[in-house]
Amino acid sequence: MRARLGLRALVVGGLLVAVVIAGLASVYASGAPDGLNRVAIDQGVDQQEKAHDLDESPLAGYEAAGVDDEMSGGVAGLVGIAATFVLGAGVVLAVRRRGSSDRTESAATDEPT
Repeated sequence: MRARLGLRALVVGGLLVAVVIAGLASVYASGAPDGLNRVAIDQGVDQQEKAHDLDESPLAGYEAAGVDDEMSGGVAGLVGIAATFVLGAGVVLAVRRRGSSDRTESAATDEPT
């Protein structure tokens, strides 16, 4: 029981940290290009850039469409956290169910007749 409480606290704590970073700290993030974007601009590679098919999607460019510019990145980050958490939880549940069914099957075949 104690280990389950520790795991639950770790998950909730991790989610809170992610929400604070994505929802609040992203407001202060620089919009200036960095990393590979900066190198592409410096080397002129960005001249060959083409529009992506999903450029008009609701979360394109790490921004949420229809949301105030200042909060747009934070909202997109929160949506990303939620999607990642749901997908990750789904994988964990699937693996747990698979593991418990494997143990049940092996226990049934190991029983003496």
